[in-house]
Amino acid sequence: MKVDVSTRESRREFYLSKSWRQLRLKAMSRDHFECVWCRDEGKVTTDNLEVDHIKELEYYPEFALDIDNLRTLCKECHNKRHHRFQFRKSSKLQNKNFRSDEWWG
Repeated sequence: MKVDVSTRESRREFYLSKSWRQLRLKAMSRDHFECVWCRDEGKVTTDNLEVDHIKELEYYPEFALDIDNLRTLCKECHNKRHHRFQFRKSSKLQNKNFRSDEWWG
């Protein structure tokens, strides 16, 4: 099923649709409500989760509602994936007290 995502308004309507919200929940459930990229690195992240289209919605609207084209990412990984700049470090990073005088190489 091809979805119209040609305008900002049509994308907004898509993301508010019942079919997207249901599929989004299914994808998160399939991924055990954790970020799949963090999990691949041995970390568990269950906060600030978003569902990412592997093949981007803008270029592949025909995969908009294909669960195999979706993955669960935390906001931080999702921002990395789309090369978005974060103005504030997430609380996940803020709360860590890393020592700058140690090197584990």
